Amino acid sequence: MDVLRITPRGFCHGVVDAIRLANEAGETLEGPVYMLGYLVHNAHVVSELAQHGVQLIDFDDRLAGLDKIEHGTVILTAHGVSPAVKDRAVAKGLTVIDATCSDVYVTHDLIIDLAERDYQIIYVGKAGHPEPEGAIGEAPGRVHLVGTPDDVAALDLDGPRIAVTTQTTLSIWDTQDVIDAVRARWPHAEVHNDICLATQDRQEAAVRAADSCDLIIVVGSQRSSNSKRLVEVVRDIKNKPAFLVDDVADVDSAWFEPGMRVGVTAGASTPARVTREVIEFVEAFDPAPA
Repeated sequence: MDVLRITPRGFCHGVVDAIRLANEAGETLEGPVYMLGYLVHNAHVVSELAQHGVQLIDFDDRLAGLDKIEHGTVILTAHGVSPAVKDRAVAKGLTVIDATCSDVYVTHDLIIDLAERDYQIIYVGKAGHPEPEGAIGEAPGRVHLVGTPDDVAALDLDGPRIAVTTQTTLSIWDTQDVIDAVRARWPHAEVHNDICLATQDRQEAAVRAADSCDLIIVVGSQRSSNSKRLVEVVRDIKNKPAFLVDDVADVDSAWFEPGMRVGVTAGASTPARVTREVIEFVEAFDPAPA
């Protein structure tokens, strides 16, 4: 098979930093070491961290997860957490390692600043994702989560100070219609684009690759918002087939036909070795009939 290795793909800087911190903690610290939720949204990474002594506490409610930890070290995930979670961890006497991505911290700092200046903040993000949960926790009651223009229409806000910010792992394609809806209702709203460049760059590369490919494979987890979005932008913008696979075991030979060109990319939390195995399998696959 003819395979296009789409670049950029795979780990972003925030994921690299988080994994490094977690590995060091698991290998060097005495006592149990826990990650409070998936450090990054990939089961392969979580499994490898377990081999380095980092145990997973997987609760959607981070405060409930902390209740399961009696002593030792807790690692806060790359997606960030609310101040309430940090305060609870400190109150329990736990050693806290903060692996929050620096891009996420930029958004948290922005929300704190806006709230202190009496802004109502509209946050464009995915309900149920841990990143919005942490960001909203910086200013409860002042941050309003929206995901669609209909969510914007349902808001009941008024006043001279309204601002918009975004989940870092979205893209301009994900957020533009929502931001346009905000501007239509509140033309004076300040718009702060906090989209991570790594997310945007990977999506743009996948869309460009789709022009010369018959099929796109995205290597990433169903838990990973940015991995799923790579599939969606190829399908939605280029109307090309695209599939999400966790690893090589998920690749379906029925997708392939003789003469195809297949593009392969990976989400920002996908280990390179997993993507490499998929690429090697597709390159070696012969779809010609026997």
